[in-house]
Amino acid sequence: MRTLIAGILLVLAGCSGTGAAPRPSSTVPVIAPGKPGEAARTLSPGEAATAVPSPTANAADVKYVQDMVVHHRQALDMCVLAPSRASFERVKAIASRIKDTQAPEIEYLATWLREQGQRVPGHHAAHTGMPGMATPEQMEALKAASGAAFDRLFLELMIRHHEGAVRMSADVLRDGSHTAIRELANEIGASQGAEIGRMRRILREL
Repeated sequence: MRTLIAGILLVLAGCSGTGAAPRPSSTVPVIAPGKPGEAARTLSPGEAATAVPSPTANAADVKYVQDMVVHHRQALDMCVLAPSRASFERVKAIASRIKDTQAPEIEYLATWLREQGQRVPGHHAAHTGMPGMATPEQMEALKAASGAAFDRLFLELMIRHHEGAVRMSADVLRDGSHTAIRELANEIGASQGAEIGRMRRILREL
């Protein structure tokens, strides 16, 4: 993920000077990655000229990034509880992994919003209706839990939380236009989808 974010920052830096989308050369093949489960394919020059995603953000991109900042912050609030409250080492390990992945993503997302002249959500931003978010009551219950009870509640809440992020990422892939945000949404959807599988396996072991 750190490599992806560094690459995306370079893409943003390259695009900020002109604001124009790069056009593929007619002599260089352009490979279009397929959707999950689909093979990549080579585009003809004509297809490639219209298939390059725009470096310009639309409303769906901005909403996704703003919402994902809030979404990731709650995940970190959950993960920082694990070292002192979890009893199962695998729960502590996956909480650490999530924190190490999502903390730099928050920094990238906030930087992107500032570059676009958009608002970075505050730390207590409302999240009513945002997919996967734990309620205040659920967060209080998690803070009060320890041992096996914490392990189970953490996994249940985080699985739902990740499912929400996957749904949000699918929405921006359908409605968004910005190259870097589409790439990030693909990565978030894939990585959090894989973590859902791992957490479900851990939950079965409890």
